[in-house]
Amino acid sequence: MDRLRIRGGKPLHGEIPISGAKNAALPLMAAGLLSAEGLTLDNVPDLADIASMSQLLGVLGATIESKPDPSGRGRQLLIRADRFTSFEAPYDIVRKMRASVLVLGPLVARGGQARVSLPGGCAIGNRPVDLHLMALEEMGAEILLEAGYIEARAPKGLKGARVAFPMVSVGATENALMAAALADGETVLLNAAREPEIIDLAACLTAMGAKIEGAGTDTIRVRGVTSLHHARHTVIADRIETGTFAIAAALTGGDVELVGADLEHIAAAAAILEDAGVSLTPTARGFRVARANGRLEGVDVMTEPYPGFPTDLQAQFMALMTTAKGAAMVTETIFENRFMHVPELARMGANINVHGASAMIRGVERLKGAPVMATDLRASVSLVLAGLAAEGETLVNRIYHLDRGYERVEAKLGACGADIIREPGG
Repeated sequence: MDRLRIRGGKPLHGEIPISGAKNAALPLMAAGLLSAEGLTLDNVPDLADIASMSQLLGVLGATIESKPDPSGRGRQLLIRADRFTSFEAPYDIVRKMRASVLVLGPLVARGGQARVSLPGGCAIGNRPVDLHLMALEEMGAEILLEAGYIEARAPKGLKGARVAFPMVSVGATENALMAAALADGETVLLNAAREPEIIDLAACLTAMGAKIEGAGTDTIRVRGVTSLHHARHTVIADRIETGTFAIAAALTGGDVELVGADLEHIAAAAAILEDAGVSLTPTARGFRVARANGRLEGVDVMTEPYPGFPTDLQAQFMALMTTAKGAAMVTETIFENRFMHVPELARMGANINVHGASAMIRGVERLKGAPVMATDLRASVSLVLAGLAAEGETLVNRIYHLDRGYERVEAKLGACGADIIREPGG
């Protein structure tokens, strides 16, 4: 199992290319199951989760052709699912990655049945799939939970329905959106997620022939069609990677251009960063990040569904606040158990006290390098960021979490002057 060895204290300078969004690419890959004519995706990041989803689609009967993207950004995937050889997403694959549940809607919509293991992924709290199942039941699917599997059947096809989500769920919105594309009649999704990844999925489905209105708002209308055709679609830039590297530049006191980044997609985080004393300047290719004036200021933040501050940047922001002046309160409203990075940051000298869903961070002059253990995807990168700014050497162990969501992180940081190497062990 690999680990990262980081010798901190070096400001980042240069440019970092932002990869395609993992959280957009995974539902887009699942959408490839909706058409017998194939789907071509450009700017797909080369990540462990992408490999897991490719493996899952292969088990279901799809073929995946992967090659370097002609633009030089990421990979190009050609997904062909002219027929299904199986309707089962097995535990051995699904346990590695929660997004595997996104094949549920496409399988039921096009194949009339699905057997999908209850999902795994990061251990950041209880993330039930009940909203996914509720949406499919509203569209006429029969659902049974048995022996750790979701069994769904709609032998006569899905029907358009009014689906009112009791709480915002990105995954449930994506599953319902894909299922509704082939349902008979109109489906209305109320209290739908508004993330850029939802808009990207809707754009791809529309290019495939789906009839969708309202993506990016809390009400999405879908008029089902009998079949979808081939399309080619470019995955949007990863807003979480964008925010992560923006925080890395600010934390180290550097000056970095994030190439291909969309500042509008991180508007809430950008506003918080500017309040803390970070300068974000648009450029022709993305935007530049630097400290505006000396040491950063402590700023309070609360995670919220998009367009609020993203939960997937909470751990990274906490790392940023560990050396800010004064105190900062971070409140997590999306997932429980998402403060598992706190004890590891404390090993590096951070002063953090957790009270339920909130953490109080009192800034220290500097962090000290130490051996630390990654517990989930975003926690792992927060430890990398802390290591970049810390005095001395930091060893980040169990970085397989990191490889699920960040493409060539050590190469991108190293190109900007970070002293960071990957090595076996840990």
